[in-house]
Amino acid sequence: MPITGGDIVDLGQGLYVWLPPHRGWGLANCGLLATPEGALWIDTPYDRALAGQFLAASQQRLPEGVSVDRVIVTHANGDHFWGAGVVPDAEIIVTRGAREHIHFEPTPQQQHALIASGDPDTPLGAYLSRHFGPFDWSETEPVVPTTYFTGELELTLDGHPVRIAALPPAHTTGDLIVHLPDHGTVFTGDVIFGSTPERPGDHPCHWAGPLSQVIEACEAVLATGAETVVPGHGPLLGPSGVRDHIDYLGHVRERAHTFHAAGIPVPEAALRIVAENRHPDLGLPERLAVTVGTEYRHLNGAAQTGVFEVMSEVAALARDIEQGLVPDFAPVRPHRSVGESAPVRAAGP
Repeated sequence: MPITGGDIVDLGQGLYVWLPPHRGWGLANCGLLATPEGALWIDTPYDRALAGQFLAASQQRLPEGVSVDRVIVTHANGDHFWGAGVVPDAEIIVTRGAREHIHFEPTPQQQHALIASGDPDTPLGAYLSRHFGPFDWSETEPVVPTTYFTGELELTLDGHPVRIAALPPAHTTGDLIVHLPDHGTVFTGDVIFGSTPERPGDHPCHWAGPLSQVIEACEAVLATGAETVVPGHGPLLGPSGVRDHIDYLGHVRERAHTFHAAGIPVPEAALRIVAENRHPDLGLPERLAVTVGTEYRHLNGAAQTGVFEVMSEVAALARDIEQGLVPDFAPVRPHRSVGESAPVRAAGP
């Protein structure tokens, strides 16, 4: 069944956020800055149907004679990128680092074919069908960026600065954040996944890493001084929500390093973190297989693993969790030599 709906939040001075109707894979937050001088999007929905809904909502808020003529893409995952096809004449801005991740991602047609031909009797086929089957990329052509940059790029729209900053590899290779100082707002892409007690989000998944760089990216978000933080997924946050997220990342990093040192393989390490039940309100706990696997890869000095291989581990972990196959593990604690200080927890300013 196609996904419909979504809320538009008015942040003032022509800035809006489109929030999907629920949490889950592929449901990204998107931004619209609409002024008499022009309009831009920050990220796009996953498929043409959702992107068309966002475009219709945007057009209702555009001044007469103005169209969406720029799209800033926070990173090259398809759920933030592929919907740009509904504004075919727009300038599409990404970091130079995003080029590498574009080649790492499947194309829309490849992903459509994989899900359409998947075997629902296998863990991977069932998982992909359940979480990605509602999207439709059957008529989606690959999106080609038109503007690449390194470092920082600043645009001005009707007198409002739009400050775009590239980040070291974190969620992906090629992440960026968008700071709108006049609006007191920063869009983070997936370096932050939002969650609040009132509206719990999902567990993050990070493909590039390491987690120390994801934490540094979160700290760069705090350094903007913005009071409104638009994460890639989940509810809007304030600075305290970002600090909570940094605490989450620091905990996952510590556990991943402890389990790696103990020789525990990625699937079991991810399952052990789930079994600790530290974040029971977060959805999609199986995505810890992605983040823990990425951290192990850096610890091992190994090359990046293919998307479908990683997703097979995710699907298998989801099956185990759904079937209640989460053992009561004996604790594994960090080993420190005599005189070695305890690790310092990452924290925001």
